Amino acid sequence: MKALISNDDGVTASGIFAAKKAVDDLCETIIVAPETQQSGIGHALTLYEPLRVKERILKDGSLAYGVSGTPTDAVTIGLFQILEEKPDLMISGINTGFNLGQAELTTSGTIGAAIEAASFGIPTIAVSQEVTKDEIKFESGENDVDFEFAQKMLNKLAKIVLKKGLPEGIDLLNVNIPENPVDEEFEVVTLGKRMYVPVMEKRLDPRGQPYYWIGGEPYTSDKKGTDGYELKVSQKTTITPLKIDLTGDLDVLKDYLEI
Repeated sequence: MKALISNDDGVTASGIFAAKKAVDDLCETIIVAPETQQSGIGHALTLYEPLRVKERILKDGSLAYGVSGTPTDAVTIGLFQILEEKPDLMISGINTGFNLGQAELTTSGTIGAAIEAASFGIPTIAVSQEVTKDEIKFESGENDVDFEFAQKMLNKLAKIVLKKGLPEGIDLLNVNIPENPVDEEFEVVTLGKRMYVPVMEKRLDPRGQPYYWIGGEPYTSDKKGTDGYELKVSQKTTITPLKIDLTGDLDVLKDYLEI
């Protein structure tokens, strides 16, 4: 069995190495990931410049591939250039920082990589680790986040997925690991509204011209049973089944249009 592993934090990130370690005892692992930090890039694909692939040697001596593009680029190259056959599992992560809610989920490069693999029928897990130190969320390379519990939960879930595949109607699983977990169980939850409330900061450059930074404050109105509430308030490991099909209710639209 083989697992393709990617992320949006970069090929040398601590989280992707932790993901590899989590499933090394279950299957052969192949890491193909962006060369650099790609958070917030979503499901973007590079179409107007060439992509390059560099071989990287990880700290355990294993080979990985760094791609000069987005997470989606990395998965595409992994599937159609590096691997000779479709993998049995795809893992995106372990991301530094959670990926929660409806509003920002599709802006996540972690989810973007997962969606790309899942679109080809590959059982896929996107996994993210809550961190409270905001300054490390967007760094490339290694960090000091403790991924030990996340590895344990990923190993447990990967065993199930490799054995059973995913249930009918579910394309991928979005998993978020709390920084201080209360137990070793998965809490099955719905998506909350959002991760952050957008904050726009306007500044002036040395010539007096305005420019803007997009930031955000944590969303605090999550309801019980949603990923945001159960992760941040209950400190549980959350798991949400996701579908790629975004089609709404056809009958409602027909009635609306009086067809």
